[in-house]
Amino acid sequence: MRNFDFAPLYRATVGFDQIADMLDRVLSSDVTQNTYPPYNIEKTADDAYRISIAVAGFAESDLTVEVKEGALIVSARKAEEDEGRTYLHRGIATRAFERRFQLADHVRVVGATHTDGMLHIDLVREIPEALKPRRIEIAKSEASEKDVLDAETVN
Repeated sequence: MRNFDFAPLYRATVGFDQIADMLDRVLSSDVTQNTYPPYNIEKTADDAYRISIAVAGFAESDLTVEVKEGALIVSARKAEEDEGRTYLHRGIATRAFERRFQLADHVRVVGATHTDGMLHIDLVREIPEALKPRRIEIAKSEASEKDVLDAETVN
């Protein structure tokens, strides 16, 4: 695996420490990350997203969705109901899991639904008015018009 040196990024930028730390965390994480449970991330509108997680075998009461420190954390823990059962083949995984999604600035969770074995989490990006681009009107300078009038009277 490659090692990246982010020192030039730290020297040449101000206020981007969070991005560099996130890149460092992603690149240094183990390549054999857990792929359970499978999920999709889709863009549903210009500023809207949906995360869909396959949670077959889990009830709503087994699932937890929370936002903490800029991360969306989805976890599940199945109550032990298998006492007295003997499985010849067990292919439906109901093991506990925790899945983390790092959220960008101004992205918030607006809701979560659980239907047909899928957990859907809807997110929206809301940019504050102070950060939206705005047009600055250029006012005419009265001094320049006066200078033109004075130049005409002298000539």
